[in-house]
Amino acid sequence: MDFYRRVAVVCLRIPTGNVATYGQIALLCGMPRHARQVGYALKCRITEPVPAHRVVNSQGFLSGAALFSEPGGQQRRLREEGVEVSPENRVNLKRYGWNNSFEEALWLKAEFERLGI
Repeated sequence: MDFYRRVAVVCLRIPTGNVATYGQIALLCGMPRHARQVGYALKCRITEPVPAHRVVNSQGFLSGAALFSEPGGQQRRLREEGVEVSPENRVNLKRYGWNNSFEEALWLKAEFERLGI
């Protein structure tokens, strides 16, 4: 299994105007409780462009500042997509969190198999 490629595939499925958590992505990649590894993948290991600005921590806080070349880049990109970010750099997960369906999870599993990852 190529976890980092799986992270990229999952991130590309996060709809515009929504966010996902590191833990949610890890779970969809088949590696629950590997949220930190998702962060590492986004920072160091993924070579193709992915919407990393749509990934937040489990409390909805923006925590990917190291991924963006300019200060406030994650916040700016989310706002451009219509996602409200509080002055504390937090997103309301109930409103903007990606509630992936069971069918989407099955599609991802099939896609991983198709890609051999």
